[in-house]
Amino acid sequence: MGARGGTAARTRRRGLILLLALCVALALPAGAPAAAAPPVPAPYSFAPGARGVTGVQRPTADAALLDPGRTYRSSLPRNGRLYYRLHLTAAGTAYVPVTAVPPAGTTVSATDGIRVSLQDAKGTPCSYASARFGAGLSPRPVTALAQRDTGKALCQGGGTYYVLVERLDSEGSGGSGGSGAAARAGRWDLEIAPATEPGLTRAGPTTAPQTWDSATPEPLTGAARERAGGTGFTTARPLGQGVWRTTLAPGETRFYKVPLDWGQQLHASADLGGAPGHGYVGGALNLSLHNPVRGYVDDTSLGYTGAPKSAALAPLPPVEYANRHAVPAAVTSVRFAGDYYLVVHLSAQLAGTFGQGPFDVTLRVRVGGRAHAGPGYAGRPVPDDVFTLTEQEREAAAAPGPGDGTGNRAMRLVAVGGIGTGTALLLLLGGWTVAARRAHTRVSAQKPTA
Repeated sequence: MGARGGTAARTRRRGLILLLALCVALALPAGAPAAAAPPVPAPYSFAPGARGVTGVQRPTADAALLDPGRTYRSSLPRNGRLYYRLHLTAAGTAYVPVTAVPPAGTTVSATDGIRVSLQDAKGTPCSYASARFGAGLSPRPVTALAQRDTGKALCQGGGTYYVLVERLDSEGSGGSGGSGAAARAGRWDLEIAPATEPGLTRAGPTTAPQTWDSATPEPLTGAARERAGGTGFTTARPLGQGVWRTTLAPGETRFYKVPLDWGQQLHASADLGGAPGHGYVGGALNLSLHNPVRGYVDDTSLGYTGAPKSAALAPLPPVEYANRHAVPAAVTSVRFAGDYYLVVHLSAQLAGTFGQGPFDVTLRVRVGGRAHAGPGYAGRPVPDDVFTLTEQEREAAAAPGPGDGTGNRAMRLVAVGGIGTGTALLLLLGGWTVAARRAHTRVSAQKPTA
């Protein structure tokens, strides 16, 4: 080799030494500050193009107007009690789901959360609902739904209605400040997605179905397919019947959607894989189900000692229009076809006892029942596709998609710490060195001999 060859060799050696030093620095023990920093949960994905609105403290004409079919962003202060305005017709049912998103790291109690209610222009309440963080003591997106049902004694007729969103503190009161954990935290972001459902062309049943198969089926078995979840309702990943696997870090929430037709019945459970460590975390994993207008259907959670554990939603009836005449929320909310949302949250409290993970989570989804035609609506819902399913949606629920597969899983393990960053770089270094040597050999073989 000439002088240029010697210089190139020295340059390669210096590069290798520098990269090796970087690998050693990144492969410090777990107690080092760089390795001790916990992963930051992915932020909630708000609907693209959501319009920003500001709530007001009294139900007046100054309240921001919400149009069904549009999605809005707002925020709720620490002593929050805010009003928004709607114009509704006399016909049809109105739904106003509100999702509250506290900042990561917020300290919350089990009873902290939000309450949402709908009232007419005279202040008569139509309905209210609340959503709380629960035993996991972990900040996460929580959703509550207010609605105006036609055919009920209250809130009939068209005109102005008001949505009231209140923040609940650990004493269970809303809007009064107080000394609760929620009152001490900062503002919470809100996503509001009002929708309307038209009446029927002709009267249907006025009582809920009296009989349905309420037996809990055997959990599905078989090889699990990878399916990373979305980070909001609008980015929820489709799931069909099957066994699905992902990984979550403490504090993360993931959204999935299961397409259900009229007459179909959903059974779902979640398994949390084992992890080294000793202790107990209550509400370590929360699995909740929401209907196509984001209304609460059911939820379940599990305590965790490091051993594999599973939790299942209660048996749910088939999707039928007449379910709205039932009393239990788990029945009356399964009232229309569309996408049903499974929301999985891993408590941030896990990190202190069992480490940063990632933790294996397996979802088992069973869809039973025979699909049939739905009721005849006397108009179109808003948005117009909220209670309908397409063949493309059904295919997407069963097929693999972007971000799925073993490659995505391996990268996630590297990113969150399943193998150390230093180890990953050392592997990269080894591969790069081998490739460089092979390239050098090929170049040398191509040089003409003297």
